[in-house]
Amino acid sequence: MRPAVGVVIPTRGDRPGPLRAALTGVLAQEYGGRVEVVVVADGVPASVVARQVSGVSGSPASPAAGLVAGVEAGGADRSVRVLDNRRAAGLPGARNTGISVLGTDLVAFCDDDDLWLPGKLAAQVAALAEEPDAGFASCAVEVEYGDRRVPRLAGIGHVTHRHLTRSRMMMVHSSTFLFRRGWTWVDESAPAGQNEDWDLALRAAWRHPIVHVDRPLVRVRWGSSHYAGRWADRIAGLEWMLARHPGLAAEPRGAARVYGQLAFCHAALGRRREAARWSLRAFSTRPGEPRAAVALAVAGGLVSPRAVLHALHRRGHGI
Repeated sequence: MRPAVGVVIPTRGDRPGPLRAALTGVLAQEYGGRVEVVVVADGVPASVVARQVSGVSGSPASPAAGLVAGVEAGGADRSVRVLDNRRAAGLPGARNTGISVLGTDLVAFCDDDDLWLPGKLAAQVAALAEEPDAGFASCAVEVEYGDRRVPRLAGIGHVTHRHLTRSRMMMVHSSTFLFRRGWTWVDESAPAGQNEDWDLALRAAWRHPIVHVDRPLVRVRWGSSHYAGRWADRIAGLEWMLARHPGLAAEPRGAARVYGQLAFCHAALGRRREAARWSLRAFSTRPGEPRAAVALAVAGGLVSPRAVLHALHRRGHGI
């Protein structure tokens, strides 16, 4: 018997097309075990979201919130529920709402603008089965931005706590997460939901190295991100991470990266003094930190933050 998998898809209801694609990608997985999908409506009535996904194979056939529909897809049971967020407003609360109603062996996340590629679920379940002491898995991704798709691989089969302290490792993305139910929960204190996935991965890796399938099995779509330009929220999220994970400041490479990101966010808000202060701290921690130099260029008006992000995103990278 293959373990049952519950999939949590949070949504604000403002991306119906990508949401339908995300749900289709989950339901199309060729996996021999039961798959139970929970679409969590955050800040919008579940009835609205249910109408948006109506007609997707295995989704509710009527807009009644909370309706469960069971279908046969690929020889395995599939079910979909659409629920209101019952916990704190925002992405962390929506994820935890989904976790709380699932009775499956494993839990997975998929953002409403991302897409699981064929073989994702089967590969990760198999990788976890090979390591009974492990409880958390990720996989490589394919970043889609405009007309470009760039694979981001880790080059390793296990992601440790030190890996995630030295680098954010964006391929350890929330839409790749698969973990044993009861292994962990999302921290709802994350400011505006910022960095809740990095925090979750760090806590998981502290318990046991994350099992990583280093093949791009999730397509991460950056063009419609809710978080890209929310500079004040990003500052709050980075400061939250520094306070919550003191080890970040103890690792020079990782600390300089965070300080450089803070410098860039302040520069994007026109806060030149703060941008200079964090840039100096980044350079002092790791001479040559590129984010600090870019932040100073933005603060000096030599380039816009939008232009910087556009150039980086086309290469499959972020600041």
